[in-house]
Amino acid sequence: MKQIVAALAIAAAFSSPSFAAAKPGSADARFTAIHKAEWKWRLQQRLEDDEDDVRGVESRLPNVSLAVQMERQKKWEETLRQLESIKPEQLSNRERINYQVYRAQVAALLDNQRFREYEKPLNADSSFWGNLAGEARKSFRTAEDYRNYVAQLNDVPRYFGEEITNMRAGLARGFTPPKITLEGRDKSITSVTEARPEDVVFFKPFKDMPNVIPAAEQEALKAEGLKAIREKVIPAHAVLLKFMREEYVPKAKEALDAESYPDGKAYYQSKIVEFTTTNLSAEQIHQIGLDEMAKIRAEMQEVMKQVGFKGDLPAFLQFLRTDPRFYAKTPEELLMRAAWVAKKFDGKVADYFGRLPRSRFAIIPVAPEVAPFYTSGRGGPGGYWVNTYNLPARPLYSLPALTLHESAPGHAFQMPIALEQKGRPPFRNAYISAYGEGWALYSERLGTEMGIYETPYEVFGMLSYQAWRASRLVVDTGVHAKGWTREQAQKYLMENTALSSHEVMTEVDRYISWPGQALSYYLGEMAIFEARKKAEQALGARFDIRAFHDTILELGSVPLPVLQARIDDFIAGGGKSPYPKE
Repeated sequence: MKQIVAALAIAAAFSSPSFAAAKPGSADARFTAIHKAEWKWRLQQRLEDDEDDVRGVESRLPNVSLAVQMERQKKWEETLRQLESIKPEQLSNRERINYQVYRAQVAALLDNQRFREYEKPLNADSSFWGNLAGEARKSFRTAEDYRNYVAQLNDVPRYFGEEITNMRAGLARGFTPPKITLEGRDKSITSVTEARPEDVVFFKPFKDMPNVIPAAEQEALKAEGLKAIREKVIPAHAVLLKFMREEYVPKAKEALDAESYPDGKAYYQSKIVEFTTTNLSAEQIHQIGLDEMAKIRAEMQEVMKQVGFKGDLPAFLQFLRTDPRFYAKTPEELLMRAAWVAKKFDGKVADYFGRLPRSRFAIIPVAPEVAPFYTSGRGGPGGYWVNTYNLPARPLYSLPALTLHESAPGHAFQMPIALEQKGRPPFRNAYISAYGEGWALYSERLGTEMGIYETPYEVFGMLSYQAWRASRLVVDTGVHAKGWTREQAQKYLMENTALSSHEVMTEVDRYISWPGQALSYYLGEMAIFEARKKAEQALGARFDIRAFHDTILELGSVPLPVLQARIDDFIAGGGKSPYPKE
């Protein structure tokens, strides 16, 4: 804990002089002009996060050619130079926060261009072609939406061609996901190439068209869509499949670690900074992980005593993985249990939060074409996706923690509140993993206080999830900076968490192919708990958990040093809610 607090303190001292009020002046105006111009350009480039994209159906897919990538690098280099000409202490309080968020965002985008991240547009659980299928799940309301969609389908060969060109360039310099993590990834491509045009996911929007479109026009649009799928989409996937099977996968790099990439040490450190928003080193993070794992294991031993289990931790984990009582019999049972946990939270929410999001969320099964490679669940504005594939790998004792993390008060609660804040520049809606995942993991622990966990096994499920995220600090740095093998990483997770063997395999491959991302969760949670402890000690009886939570959520997705500084301001102001009394 001392290491992360020190890292945040150094970063905060460097980037955030104070939260004292400052008069708006020319610095505010200059900063506003910089980020507005860059954001307008970014919209034209279609660079928003796919998961948060709320625009309508586009008629053209993104341009990802080398020329465009070089233009992006040049643009962000210029933007960063402009930002460095502004002294943060000359900005108003509000714009100083915006500046810190925006500068970190642009720096991360620029690092990705400098390291040519676009040459590796896939990892173990996502890919550019998989993301493209998400376009078929958007809302289609008008004939224009469908015409744009047909144009988009006709654009698939050009888009895939550019991505393949980028991947070839990465392949030539050893910049690919490790080969072992690419095994079986062609299944999501063959689900298109081996299907009838009417059965592929891209035809889904045409199966239930809105009645506002005349019947004759519906039939014409369906015919155009079917033609585009048959003549453009399926052949483009066939070209991609041939490339993956005959060229990319056979020649992909064998080494697992990020430090084996070109300029690998700097690359991995850039990922640590991007995903943790701290200046911690891989060695420091590895040690934090080992220390935290020791604490969590002690808590696990207490639960084992409560249930009267005779045996060691590995034996208890094996018992949890194999006893049928802990697993749903049908996908519907798993979904209903998730809904039950979500409703339990609704009964507790008023005691822990003063402001609720206006929007609600649905509980949705993960699409079958991606489920085999997908995580157990994922949440965001409007949805909590539960993976019902391979039910023996989806333990019910972990479902309450998963639901709190992905739905409410986690992602499907936090993200809408951030999006509902008024008067903020749009770049503030970008997702910062250390904050967002840290909050979601904090939400799992909060479930203990809220009384969500009904049995010792569910408490153990929460502890297993805590161990899972703490072990990521050990495994990610172990693989990418300490030479760990895939088997070492899998063994560590199997021995220290209650994850199923299927989950362990998919998780480890995700860490291997997505360096640094897994570090954000536990370090973010630690920062939030440290901020809470500091506020509780400083405010004493004046501490209001609702005001504390509202302050964190009102702030939105920010680097951890900005969060720390905001809680210092919260304490100085007497622990008041960020929302004026209505």
